[in-house]
Amino acid sequence: MPVKNVPALPTPAALPLDGLSRWESLRSSIQLSRETVRQREREGKFPRSIRLTQRCTVWNNREIHRYLADPLNYRADDAANNVTEGA
Repeated sequence: MPVKNVPALPTPAALPLDGLSRWESLRSSIQLSRETVRQREREGKFPRSIRLTQRCTVWNNREIHRYLADPLNYRADDAANNVTEGA
């Protein structure tokens, strides 16, 4: 029986180099569960999240790219995760 031509699913947009991203944007790039990410954050093995409001958490895209370049050897850098007010 011939296979029908099924249109390919759209690929998610690449993660921008600059800016901030929410969990929904990171999930497909990271391939880890939210709980695993939370545990690695606490251990310093994943970029720290930035809490904007009580219900809105984001991650710095540059740090995510740094993590994706070498996930096994990544260590969170305190200076890289600081966000100054008004910036």
